[in-house]
Amino acid sequence: MRKLLGLTVAGIVALSSSAYAHFVVLKPNKDIVEGGSRIIHLETKFTHPMEGGPNMEFGIVDSGAFINGKKYKLKWKKIMIPALKGSNKKAPMYKTSFKIKRPGVYQFYVVPTPYFEPAEEKFIQQITKVYVETFGLEDGWDEPIGLKAEIVPLTRPFGIWEGNTFRGRAYLNGKPLANAEVEIEYLNTKGVKPPADPFVTQVVKTDKDGYFEYTIPWAGWWGFSVLGDGGKLKKDGKYYPVELDSIVWVKAYPKPKEVR
Repeated sequence: MRKLLGLTVAGIVALSSSAYAHFVVLKPNKDIVEGGSRIIHLETKFTHPMEGGPNMEFGIVDSGAFINGKKYKLKWKKIMIPALKGSNKKAPMYKTSFKIKRPGVYQFYVVPTPYFEPAEEKFIQQITKVYVETFGLEDGWDEPIGLKAEIVPLTRPFGIWEGNTFRGRAYLNGKPLANAEVEIEYLNTKGVKPPADPFVTQVVKTDKDGYFEYTIPWAGWWGFSVLGDGGKLKKDGKYYPVELDSIVWVKAYPKPKEVR
């Protein structure tokens, strides 16, 4: 078993290791709909994407699908899954299905409950979005939907090739978030083994106006998390800081074999 600071994988589950970035994953079964079924299936969980776990406890405070200023609510089904492969400890993931109401770009979002991280003595709350373009209408992907913490893409967040540069602007309470750390992770479904710990989470920073960019090195789902200050919450008679993050997920497609 993989060890970290002398701990077994089971120990990592217990500590919910702070060595790697936490991410709420929000993934649709497809990010572009051109025909066929009008049903989008989505799943969400709280985990460390590159490491494949542990999966951690979280609930959903609010969620929805936005298009042209209109919000549609989402109804989630809770499913208990192993915190790590082979573990008896369980953690929730949530699944839902959404029927496309009209053509256009849907911004799906989840606001989770704040999660207390004992190892870092703080709460973490990650407001997360993902985009689905339907039936060729692309307007609206660069518009905010009024979340407390939000990434607004400057690169169209669908139809992305590996090697494309993704650019976005981070907002907190409606204002650009300057000089903030941006953590970037690959949703590791291919068994990628990073050569060293710094490769697990890529890091860039926003500039003085909240802009950031990152060139996606290979195909797959990639999460961008901008770390912000969400004030304090009380736990057991003591106040702890809240890390309020904005997350967006985008899918990069492999280069065509003709140009490799």
